Amino acid sequence: MSTLNTLGNPGDLGAPATGEALLRIRDLRKSYAGRTVLRSINLDVAEHQVVCLIGGSGSGKSTLLRCVDLLDTVDDGTIHLGGTELTDPRQNANAARRRIGVVFQSYNLFPHLSVLDNVTLAPRKAHGTPKREAEQHALELLTRLGLAEKARDFPDRLSGGQQQRVAIARSLATNPELLLFDEITAALDPELVGEVLDVVSDLKDRGMTILMATHEMGFARHAADRVCYLEDGVICEQGSAEQVLGDPQHPSTRRFLSRVLDHRGTATI
Repeated sequence: MSTLNTLGNPGDLGAPATGEALLRIRDLRKSYAGRTVLRSINLDVAEHQVVCLIGGSGSGKSTLLRCVDLLDTVDDGTIHLGGTELTDPRQNANAARRRIGVVFQSYNLFPHLSVLDNVTLAPRKAHGTPKREAEQHALELLTRLGLAEKARDFPDRLSGGQQQRVAIARSLATNPELLLFDEITAALDPELVGEVLDVVSDLKDRGMTILMATHEMGFARHAADRVCYLEDGVICEQGSAEQVLGDPQHPSTRRFLSRVLDHRGTATI
């Protein structure tokens, strides 16, 4: 059973996907110290869609997410969120980031702040939300994520799964238009992976727009509207989860998926 009981009224986070692109990436390129990491990336994420990025280590998934959140400066190409070009040098990066929620695999919670203070920090400091209002919203989110009793605890008192759920609550506290998840189960013990993926599934059901890098092929098959396979900074193949994971067309996609077979020779997807 999911740990996210409800996010309010069914329409609170929007209607089913309309197909209109909320995030639009065109000809994106990024290099580090002369090494090309992303090569001419073109990607659309429709409003209310979940798009999963899959691929091996070093394929460019995390760099792509960092570019979307403007944590890394792009070398060429454009990124649009709604009607705003995030890559326009005149764009205020902090203003753009306020529209995006990000969760990393390492939680990145402030250890000296309580769970409640971690979740309310961005609304209060970046958005100017009054403390009482921010705390009320944070407590609602923590309750829905099954963490109400942990609100006054510090991160070191929580399990890995609980810390990641706090990080998700923090990303939701600013009511973002887009969520970016970067391998959010990679640092978790296997028994904790399910509770975090349940939360993501519920966010999908509530209409959130999510772009996520994941190595959980079973989850991608179940939850993704589209799957993109990256290799050497290129999107080699993209399509429905059923097509990419069940009947991949590109040889490199087939090779990658063959490597995620378990030791019994049965697919983990």
